[in-house]
Amino acid sequence: MADGSRATGTSLGLLTLPNAITFARLCTVPLAVWLVLRHELAAAFGLFLVAGATDAADGWLARQGRSSAIGAVLDPVVDKALLVSMYVTLASVGVLPSWIAILVVFRDLLIVGGVLLLGVVGQPVTIRPLFISKVNTVLQILLVAAALLLAALGMKARWLLVPLLWVVAASTLASGAAYIRRTAWLR
Repeated sequence: MADGSRATGTSLGLLTLPNAITFARLCTVPLAVWLVLRHELAAAFGLFLVAGATDAADGWLARQGRSSAIGAVLDPVVDKALLVSMYVTLASVGVLPSWIAILVVFRDLLIVGGVLLLGVVGQPVTIRPLFISKVNTVLQILLVAAALLLAALGMKARWLLVPLLWVVAASTLASGAAYIRRTAWLR
């Protein structure tokens, strides 16, 4: 193995169990969007829980030495695809306020756009998840799950989500600012 993949425990193979699980999770994204648009929120909540469980499973398998370079890139992309899709869709049907979806999407576009821009000008940046970003992701997941659950139960009490909305907004802003600051220091 001249590429050193055997020494690091990471293969370049596409057909690994964690990659198959990640790809299956990617396939849940359009289904979750469709369920929300049809107002089948209990099913969407269940699918969101399944997606979370499969994310944990493929992560565990990858840490057991079954990781791949493709999976290392694909997994966070699938996570973002699911989260961003759910925020936009839940906002479009009135389950979440539009401003939180805009904030979540804008932060991700800002980070990706900044990395692409630096790459175009010849300064590639390797983005590693920051602690605040991991906290932000957990909070974003909790907000989607709580919003889906409350809506599935027919609870119109959006005020129950208000504290979590503000915490997600604050952590989204803090995470975006941390990535901008980190990227600016790398130049």
